[in-house]
Amino acid sequence: MVSLDHPTDLGRPTDHPSDEELTLRAQAGEAGALGTLLTRHQAPMRAVALSLLGYGPDAEDAVQDAALTALRRIGDVREPAAVGAWLRAIVRNACRMRLRANRETPGLDGLEQAYLRDVGPSHPERLIEQHAMRDWIWDAVEELPQQQRLVLMLRHFSGISSYQEIAEACEVPVGTVRSRLNQARAKLAKVLLSTEAEGHDDASALTEDSRAEAELTLAGAIRGQLPGEILELWPAETELVGVLNKEGGRRHPFPAMRRTRDKGVTQHLRHVVASRDIAIWEMEAITPAGVANPCPPTLAWLMFRSERRVQRLRVVFPGASSGGAQQLS
Repeated sequence: MVSLDHPTDLGRPTDHPSDEELTLRAQAGEAGALGTLLTRHQAPMRAVALSLLGYGPDAEDAVQDAALTALRRIGDVREPAAVGAWLRAIVRNACRMRLRANRETPGLDGLEQAYLRDVGPSHPERLIEQHAMRDWIWDAVEELPQQQRLVLMLRHFSGISSYQEIAEACEVPVGTVRSRLNQARAKLAKVLLSTEAEGHDDASALTEDSRAEAELTLAGAIRGQLPGEILELWPAETELVGVLNKEGGRRHPFPAMRRTRDKGVTQHLRHVVASRDIAIWEMEAITPAGVANPCPPTLAWLMFRSERRVQRLRVVFPGASSGGAQQLS
């Protein structure tokens, strides 16, 4: 880690770097600089949240969400000296999303588009920096315990983003979701600070590999025959868990997949987010007209893996009752 008290080219006191200097350092990948910025502006960020949401856990959550957004999007700052206003604007947006109950969450793909939309051919160095930052973040996410990593991935990188939806997907109380998120955010900050100088895996490769696998799986399901390379990823010990396993006991996912296909339900991939041992495939489901108990229009596959092979599959239906999901099995 580069020390915050090294001499600067701006001739400022070495122990009081300006917002502009800290922002430029953070954009270059220096975690300590970003941490200092967030600490410096924490009070005004919290004041914005309290003014919009009042006292309570939602305001604290908005500030924490804004800090993670700042971590991912620090490269977007065009006026480094005005980073305080930028941070407050992120908090304000996070609060307004809660007030509007806006369900639209861009996920990693949408985030990358937000990163890259202003990057032209003349700025390849910024593109490289952004990909390095993303890989650094995802390597830190991989260090979290699986339960914490799952709620963080759902909250910040998927469309299953409300506490209630995450609680239903994980089959835990809402309070447990809040606790795991708080633990995950705290550990993530510590891991990020300790890993900034290390090399990092290509996070986009994991997601793209998972997307290709999802497309092959869905295409094979429509044909009624999965390719051999996909079958190898679903061994006999793979277990279907959650609302689709209404019969209880150990059960492989393939019979439920066949029944879904036999009903004429087709699934179309909307979004993918993947770590080394968790993959989330968000789908749009289309049920033929006239079918009783149609499938809810949105669903997600939560897959837990070991050496790429699926160990458990949980299918969740955001916003739908469990009874509405039972018809698929």
